[in-house]
Amino acid sequence: MTTSTEGAAQTAVPLSGPLVRFRTAAYVTGVGLLGLCFVMVLRYGFGNPTPSAVYSPIHGVLYMIYLVLTIDLAIKARWSIKGTVLVLLAGCVPFVSFLVERRVTHRVKAGQKL
Repeated sequence: MTTSTEGAAQTAVPLSGPLVRFRTAAYVTGVGLLGLCFVMVLRYGFGNPTPSAVYSPIHGVLYMIYLVLTIDLAIKARWSIKGTVLVLLAGCVPFVSFLVERRVTHRVKAGQKL
């Protein structure tokens, strides 16, 4: 005899893969944003534009990957548009991507929507 929760678990879309990819991208984006802040201090504080010229495009690519992987998880977890946009914007503020990554991980594992 099966219960209703067993049937629901079999039909649910597994989110472990997209969640791991999102968590990795959020961490890399957070560290990358801190690196970008560092090279901006070098550029504007010390007049050395070379590190910024090299690192800024790298950070841009990392953020684009974060956007794609966040949207992938948002579609599969059926997030609201507002929740998705807020998570996307979290990658723009230093340290916030780390906090949002933890909150998103707990909600996705609990089966809650954003």
